[in-house]
Amino acid sequence: MTTATAAPARTDSKAATILMAAERLFAERGYHAVTIREIAAEAQVPLALVGYYHGPKQALFEAVFARWQPTIDERVRELEAALAQGGRSLLRRLVEAFVAPVLRLRASPEGRDYAVLVARELAYASPESDRVLRRHFDPMAHRFIDAFAVALPQATRAELAWVYQFALGALLHHLIDVRVERLSRGQAKAYDAAAAALLVRFIEGGIRATLGGTSAPAAKASRTTTRRHA
Repeated sequence: MTTATAAPARTDSKAATILMAAERLFAERGYHAVTIREIAAEAQVPLALVGYYHGPKQALFEAVFARWQPTIDERVRELEAALAQGGRSLLRRLVEAFVAPVLRLRASPEGRDYAVLVARELAYASPESDRVLRRHFDPMAHRFIDAFAVALPQATRAELAWVYQFALGALLHHLIDVRVERLSRGQAKAYDAAAAALLVRFIEGGIRATLGGTSAPAAKASRTTTRRHA
């Protein structure tokens, strides 16, 4: 499913300028390494305006994530569309819903900093950022784990939670990785859109190899038939 990247909610121009400046700095350095004064300087606004529009730093950090709530809603919509369609390719479509909106966001100029910020904070969450991440991302994570349970009814909740976390790890690493250019000796480019399909296949294959899946019986039958005719 290919759709445009969900746009962040609109707000006052100065407030938005401050949010985008905070987003850039938080993505580059992390929550604790950025001061309100530095955000004001980056946004080229008086220091007092940061607090006027967004309150203390924790509230500003929360506002950055709230601004991009439509991207989370987009992933949930794609998940629900996959569940409604059902069928033997359900797991593949769920993985696509999990991956594709995030990669579209990472590829867009306006979404790049936010995608990197999410990857950084999920990987290195502090107590302050963990509160924000729990509020914005845990409900979606539970929705995906519930959906995986439909595709993989034989799996336990613990197993599904683990494979969700493994899939998330692969996705987050892809969002910030540039080493692939070195390791491929220049044949691969970081953030190449062509890698999206490879990432989907990698995650789906890992889940199937670990827990099985809706198409596993068909695949087994196919292999049996092949052996009989060999």
